[in-house]
Amino acid sequence: MDIEDLQTFVAVADAGGVSAAARRLGIAKSIVSRRLLRIEAEIGVQLLARTTRGAALTEAGATFRDHAARASAEIDTAREAILPTGELRGRLRVAMPLTFGPTHFAPVLAEMARQHPQLNVHTAYSDRFVDLIAEGFDCAIRGAYLPDSNLIAKRVGPIRGKLVASPDYIKAYGAPESLDELVTHQALMQGTETWQFLDGDKIVSVQPQGRFKADSATALAAAAAAGLGIAWLPDCITYGHVASGALVPIMTRYPVPPGAAYVVRPPGQHPTRKVRVLTEMLIEYFARNPDVWGLDR
Repeated sequence: MDIEDLQTFVAVADAGGVSAAARRLGIAKSIVSRRLLRIEAEIGVQLLARTTRGAALTEAGATFRDHAARASAEIDTAREAILPTGELRGRLRVAMPLTFGPTHFAPVLAEMARQHPQLNVHTAYSDRFVDLIAEGFDCAIRGAYLPDSNLIAKRVGPIRGKLVASPDYIKAYGAPESLDELVTHQALMQGTETWQFLDGDKIVSVQPQGRFKADSATALAAAAAAGLGIAWLPDCITYGHVASGALVPIMTRYPVPPGAAYVVRPPGQHPTRKVRVLTEMLIEYFARNPDVWGLDR
């Protein structure tokens, strides 16, 4: 049985249809359909029930999907083991945050592709929560991960942040000195989030209030620079604004608790070498750019 047929079947099962799997694999729908027909003809059992909305696994298909996924993973591991040292090939599918992925992490992926010309790198940039297993990603880069998730996370670097406002806003409304004062100011937020600060050894939560909201940290930084209010943002977003004087750190006696960036991947015994190499490159990137991430403090 052809390994590409197995991998295609797993992609269709996880994506819920031929069209979605074809997009994920980067091949024509007709190729996906032919591979599915070959597998079903080979084992003599219907694995997928075609519907107007896509495809659903039969009982036999659900059982076969797990075995096919394990077999595909074993073959990938075997291929990596016999490749020349350092050489990567195949496809790496990565989910990146839209907020700072294109500006900060995209160069790392580009360098990885340059160093490994036989590797196909497919990146999806979005701030939404991506289901790695259902959507067929090898890994994702996240500013946080769910501790109760079944995903495996590897920390690649810290992410620090701060409260910032423009000089014009401070001149017009003053800079808050306490957490109680902060809630009387215009906050620039992504939604209805809670802001956290360190008060000595304690973490204190504040419910900010404001009229300007955006689902992009970059947009919030621009709004803060325009004098619309106070923003709670990571240093990698505000670094340039602070360096130019467009934004000023405020309430520095109440620092923001440090966060971290993680490479997360689906559960399995060992990460693929592609994911390991990307993880190592990201760790090195954080070490080379401490000022951007606020690590020089």
